[in-house]
Amino acid sequence: MKPFLPTVLLLILAAQLLAQTNTPPIDWQRAQSLFQRDQRGEKLNAEEAAYLDRAKKLRQQNQGKQQPAATVPRGEPFKQAALTDVKGTYKGQTGGLYGEGKNEPPAQHLTAAQAAAKQIQPLSAEGKPDAKGKVGLISIGMSNTTQEFSNFVRLANADPAKSDSLVLVDGAQGARDSKMWLFTGEKDDRGQPSPWTVLAERLRNAGVSPAQVQVLWLKQAHAGPASLGEFPAHARKLEEHLQFIVQHAKKTFPNLRIAYLSSRIYAGYANTPLNPEPFAFEGAFSVRWLIEKQINGDAVLNFDASKGEVKAPVLLWGAYLWTNGTEGRSIDDLKWTREDVANDGTHPSPAGQRKIAEVLLKFFKAEPTAKSWFLKPTAAK
Repeated sequence: MKPFLPTVLLLILAAQLLAQTNTPPIDWQRAQSLFQRDQRGEKLNAEEAAYLDRAKKLRQQNQGKQQPAATVPRGEPFKQAALTDVKGTYKGQTGGLYGEGKNEPPAQHLTAAQAAAKQIQPLSAEGKPDAKGKVGLISIGMSNTTQEFSNFVRLANADPAKSDSLVLVDGAQGARDSKMWLFTGEKDDRGQPSPWTVLAERLRNAGVSPAQVQVLWLKQAHAGPASLGEFPAHARKLEEHLQFIVQHAKKTFPNLRIAYLSSRIYAGYANTPLNPEPFAFEGAFSVRWLIEKQINGDAVLNFDASKGEVKAPVLLWGAYLWTNGTEGRSIDDLKWTREDVANDGTHPSPAGQRKIAEVLLKFFKAEPTAKSWFLKPTAAK
């Protein structure tokens, strides 16, 4: 008669192997977002708490093991002139935020943006002019965006020059990269509330109606862009996503006048495939191409009611956040060090979050199309 114990052990091992096989892999961007929420004291539901616990245990198990093949190895930081400083071309693309070495919008587009800015004013919940109403400025994006914008909200709200009518609402969400914002229903593909559902809830909590949202800061990226192919393939896909987001934002918020777009921060220290260089740098071309499309009069991004159905707000570059690591850039003194990012080299550390928040505050206080609604009348002069 054969021993019984080895048979039992084999069955147990087989069951464990089957369970592991049927368990979906950890989405580390989602795990990071859940961890950050937990650290902020937010209450996670049972499924989220279990997911975070599984991620922590898996990470502990992997401590000390060989680095996964998919991980981008640490090496010399990526070096590249900022887009604002590019002379000549980069992979066939000219330098400058708006192309051809120019960092300012064409005169006609700037005039249109200034006209849109003049329409931004305190509105009632129904969208009617109201001196006691609100001007809603929201953010849309992924984990980096919410980390940076939430810090910006604290800085701006403490600034005595900020308009009393202006209400800042962080709509960006961890683990919600550009493709996740394509889910416009109540739920996403995982059965979780869609990003737009979460944004709507945050607006309600802030006492801001959809009709009062008039300005958008959009900073997005595609998680794992290498899977989309080399430049320009991955950047073109991100451009598609950005176009969808601004179009849907205009449908959702009828009084949305201006959308300021930013690309990612420097990722030369990244050690994961989430969004390393050169993808972080090259994402700026997604923003540029989308704005160029509107400047060139494409109907899918029309903002002028006299030219047909309005499909989008006026699009402008927001604060350009990418800088050439510790070498910086010529437009200001922004530099990016290893201490400005978390362990993954991709997300900003608390110091990095503060640094970007300061850049955003400086941008909105100085931007010609923003001063009239961002600042108090006395400070805007």
